[in-house]
Amino acid sequence: MTVDHNTLPARAGISLKPMHFQAMLTHQPDLGFVEIHAENYMVDGGPYHFYLQQIYEQYPLSIHGVGLSIGGLEPLDKNHLNRLKVLLDRYPPARFSEHLAWSSHQGVYFNDLLPLAYTDASLQRVCEHIDQVQQALGRQMLLENPSTYVESQESTWRETDFMQAAIERTGCGLLLDVNNIYVSSVNHHQDPVSYLQALPYSAAGEIHLAGFAVDQDVDGSPLLIDSHDRDISDEVWSLYDQALSLCGPVATLIERDGNVPALDVLCAEAQMAEQRLLSIADISRPKVASYAG
Repeated sequence: MTVDHNTLPARAGISLKPMHFQAMLTHQPDLGFVEIHAENYMVDGGPYHFYLQQIYEQYPLSIHGVGLSIGGLEPLDKNHLNRLKVLLDRYPPARFSEHLAWSSHQGVYFNDLLPLAYTDASLQRVCEHIDQVQQALGRQMLLENPSTYVESQESTWRETDFMQAAIERTGCGLLLDVNNIYVSSVNHHQDPVSYLQALPYSAAGEIHLAGFAVDQDVDGSPLLIDSHDRDISDEVWSLYDQALSLCGPVATLIERDGNVPALDVLCAEAQMAEQRLLSIADISRPKVASYAG
């Protein structure tokens, strides 16, 4: 089987988890692609690479970073970026993505993706970081819209306008996370459809779907947590349909990071997404602008 590693097909894929390595090779499920978290593979060898090399020969790959701290106040960690480049050179993916968030400060790394203030200064810094990443990797990066639980009083930009400006200035693409839109919109008492429509959705190179947990804030209002540990909700499926009506068919990932079920359960969710993709496969959309270097 010949695999095109330059393009993600407009199909559904799943997050590749170690518990599914052997089953992926044994059963070879009909999936559009697989995605890995870069930081889990930024070592020279070991069992993860043993299995990934074999799976890479069978499926297109998307690589998702969680540690660059694109929105951080400090310069990017060059060592981290260099190790990331080694990984992407070893397994050239069809897509690479990172978050609009920060996760490190003064040498301390946080196990979280934290929100930033949307100001002119932070926009300039984010664009400089994106430019640095794209130049170092020699490829376009997709920027993911965040899930947030608080909003900064210092912000002078709407989040959607901030993302639009960053994408226009850097030539990066959009990782359209539908679950993040729904989570943030409920937490901030906003309309998720209006948020979706305000994003630069024509730049979407990949879509993410996931499940969320429900908690309460100090006022007793619902607080949604982007937990990736349960089935996709009906509300997120509905918002996904809205996204497809705007974007057309875009490669879609089923994210699952906790309470990970058997492979066939994840593949069934991917099939649900793929059925929606196929239903609008005749819709054309503008192509994501390629990174010019």
